[in-house]
This record gives sequence, structure tokens and C-alpha cells, in this order.
Amino acid sequence: MSDSRKRVLIFGSDVSANVPVTQMLSEHFDVTATESIDEALAALRADEYHAVFAEAGDFLPLERGLVGDKSSVILNTIGEGVCIVDADGRMSWSNKTMRGFTPETTEHTKRICRQALQIFKSQVSAAGETSQRRSKKFTFQDKENYYEMICSPVINDRGEVEQVVAVVWDASSGKRLQSKIDAIDASGRELARIQGEAVASKTPAERLKLLQEKIIKYSKDLMHFDHFAIRLLDKRTNKLEVVIAEGLPPEALEIDLYAQPEGNGISGYVGATGRSYICHDVEKDPRYVLGLQHSKSSLTVPLMLFDEVIGVYNVESEEIGTFNEDDRQFVEIFGRYVAMALNILDLLVVERFTTSNTITDSVIHEIEGPLDQIVTESQNLMEEYIGDDAMRARLNKVLSGVESIRDSIKNVKAGPAAVIGCDKVEETQTDPLLHGKRILIADDEPNIRKTVKEVLSKFGCVCTTAKDGYEACSLLDQDPFDLVISDIKMPYRNGYEIYASAQRAREGMPVVLMTGFGYDPHHSIVRASQEGLSTVLFKPFKVDQFLEEVRKALDPATQDAATVE
Repeated sequence: MSDSRKRVLIFGSDVSANVPVTQMLSEHFDVTATESIDEALAALRADEYHAVFAEAGDFLPLERGLVGDKSSVILNTIGEGVCIVDADGRMSWSNKTMRGFTPETTEHTKRICRQALQIFKSQVSAAGETSQRRSKKFTFQDKENYYEMICSPVINDRGEVEQVVAVVWDASSGKRLQSKIDAIDASGRELARIQGEAVASKTPAERLKLLQEKIIKYSKDLMHFDHFAIRLLDKRTNKLEVVIAEGLPPEALEIDLYAQPEGNGISGYVGATGRSYICHDVEKDPRYVLGLQHSKSSLTVPLMLFDEVIGVYNVESEEIGTFNEDDRQFVEIFGRYVAMALNILDLLVVERFTTSNTITDSVIHEIEGPLDQIVTESQNLMEEYIGDDAMRARLNKVLSGVESIRDSIKNVKAGPAAVIGCDKVEETQTDPLLHGKRILIADDEPNIRKTVKEVLSKFGCVCTTAKDGYEACSLLDQDPFDLVISDIKMPYRNGYEIYASAQRAREGMPVVLMTGFGYDPHHSIVRASQEGLSTVLFKPFKVDQFLEEVRKALDPATQDAATVE
């Protein structure tokens, strides 16, 4: 049989028996002769033919057989179950998928088809001869699986509904997907709900700690992630700062990564492009850098806020190919809530700063007049009581009190650059807990450095100052200290970096961080709190509060006792 010749199928006993016709066709084509319709259909299924030669009367049954055969192939190939249910509830036909369902699912299908048939009949009766052939969608649950189905009426020539055709499919994966999305949505809303009355009374450090606890809880309980890190983007330096981490080694968190598409790992790529990245096998991905010690795969998504990248969420796994597109979608949704919650915290910080200034301005405006009046009246009385030393001494106390009120308001108005009440600390103080302690004071505000040093020196502390983060870290590498007091926001190194440097110099070295009105651009409070930060002071602070926190930091027993109380 030559491959170059056309192929012809001869069908029908009369045609096959016509020897002259068969011989003539064989001279020009490769001929296959069949007598029955079943033989012809089998041949057509097995091979491809260019023409079919048959009697006119035999051709129509063959054509119908071909159409039916193709329909059967289609119906048995599709992934959905298809069936026909009669008026008595009997399933008269079903495709391969339908026959593969459990008996319980089949019974559910037949029951719903009977219900649909009654609905269709009532619709036909109400509509008269012009029936509306509208399909209806149903859902049912079979043990742990969810199914959806569409029923359509089969209407005969008399306009009567005699059967129902149903298409049934397993919708469990979609249902579970939606359920998890709903759960993430609910958790995300709870994550971002940090502006209520219960939270409004908390300090920024307490708010950040609460947010950290929520993120870790939902990441573990809902997302089932045990090894992850959240890095926020510092817009000034383009650096991705670690703010929350769980289950990752310290060396992985100490790597400096920047939001750049090349040379900064997967996190740098995601931070620069805003595109999520699934790493199926870390050993085969050139972008991957050090993460979990036995990491095999990872998922990294951008933290998006108003279409702007503010950080990245990186998850590590000890198995190859752990993450898929569903996981990517879940983490992206969750990441948006994380970004929203962090943004709300920033807004609360700004609100606190703005509100404090507004209240201070309002108080100054309201009391300035009465204070001026008190001064004027006191001065007039001084003139009247010339010679009465006792009365003039009392009036002088009133004037001194007014001046003290004005100084206090000026200190508050000065904002973060002020330490309130330091002028009341006596020159020589005796405190065995403070005497001789070596303390490093780091702040880029000269006034703060000077004031804090003067206060602590009066108690016998040996103080060293640093004007920026780099100088502070250098001093920590060179000299031993008993305590570090540092501002959070400084040039060259932030508060967390100074805290980490102190811990490298001596494990457990107490550190007190200071910040103006809760401002924490690098989220140093969260990061250092995870590792044992002593306390955070929010400027402006009173000198008594400052000294109390310094004593607690130097003497853990004092801090524990205060906690118990």
C-alpha cells in the first residue's frame, strides 16, 4: 500500500460485491471495503480516509453513526459528569466521568434532577406552548467534597418535559480556595484593626509588638508558614530592612539586601520589580541567596500599598517545589493587609506627633493671657506691699511659679530635642547602681547628648557620646560599656543596628532606645524587641522617667520586680 495514493473507504454489501467498481477504484486509490455500519465506523476510527464510496441509501445512517460516535467520544472525554435522568428518576444514560462518581454522588444527582424536572414542568405549564428552556444551577455536598451541577430540560415535540440533562462537576478545589481566601481576608481585617480604643492607649512600641504577634500567628496558623521574614524598604537607602523574622538563622537576616533586580537575591528582585517570585528549587535558581539552612524552595511576594512596593514577604521551605500559584495568590492577599497594617501604624505615629503639637499650641494660646494677667497683678501688688517683706516673698513665689510653667511649656514645645526637668537634678547624687557605670550615649542631637551626659554624670556615671550610628558602633567595638542609650533615627546606622552591635560586643548588654513621638522608620523597636531590648523612651521624656528606665536596664532584678508589681 503506497503512502502517496489517496485512501478510499467502500461501504455497503452491494457496493463491495460490485467487482468492476472495486477494481476500478483500486487502480487509482488504496481501497478498504466494509459491509456493515459497525465495520465502517471501526475503520473510520482507526484510520484517516479521503473519501467514502457508498449507496445513497447507506450514506445517511453512516453519517448519523459518525456524528453519534464523535459525540460519544466528546462526552466521555470531558472532565464533567453528564447524564440523562428520566421522569421516574432513572438515570437512562451517563458518560464515563459520571459513572466514576460515588453512589452517594449519583443519588444526589438523580434527586436534584427530579426536583429540576418538576420545576421545568411547572414553568412549561405556566408558559403554555412557548416554553422557556432556561437551565438551572444547583450545588450539593458529598461528605468532604462540594459539587455544582447545571440541569436543562429535554422537551419533546408536544412541548412536554420528559427528561433532564445534567452536567455535574467537583467544585471542591474552588470552594476550598475561596474558603481560604475568605479566611485570609478575615484575618487581614483583624490584622489591620489596630486603631481601636484598646490599641489607641498603647505606646507605639506596644502597637508594633501587637502587630508582630498577629503577623507571626496568622503566618503560622493560617498560612502554615514556619520560616519567613518581612523586610521593609528604606526609601532613602533603597535597603530592605528585616523587621519581622521567624524560623530563619541569624546569618540569613544579617545579609544586606537592596531593592535592585540583580545581585540582591530574590528579595531584591521582588522589591525592585514588584513581581512575585516562586523559586521551585534553590539549587537551580541563580537569584537565590542564603536563607533557611536546609531550604529547598521559596516564595517571595511584594508588600504593596496603593500600587507602591514598601517591602517584601519571603517564605522558605525545606521541600522542593512546595509553593504553587495558589500559595502566591494567598500570600499576595495577606501581604496587602500586612502593608496596610504597617501603614496604619505610621499614620498613628504622625497623628500622635501632630496631635501633641496641636494640643501644645492650643494650651499655650489658652493660658498665655491668664499667665500675663497673673504676672501683672502680682507686680502691682508688689508695689502696694513695699515694706511688707513676707507678702512680697509670697508674691515672688507666684511669679517664680508662672515662670516655671512657661519653661515647662517651652520644653514640651521643643519636642523631641528636650529632656524635661533635668535642671532639677542636684549636682551630686549618690546611687550605687549608677556610680561608676560606663554608658555610651548616641544621638545626632547635640542638646540630647549634652543633657543626658550631664544628668548621668551627676550620679557618677562615666559617659561617652557618639554623634552618629557609625561612631557608636566603632566605640562599641573598641571599649566595654555597661549600658547603651541610643536614638533610633541617626545617620549611617539605625537603632537596631546599634542594638545588634552592642549584642555582638557583649551578649545581653542592656540597650535603651529613644525616639521622637514614636518615630521608627526602620522598625527598630520590633526587631530589637524580639531579641531582648530593655526599653524605649519617647521624647520628650521627664528626667525621673529616664532615670527609672536606666536603673531598670542596669539591674534586671529591679525590672523583674517592677513587672511583678
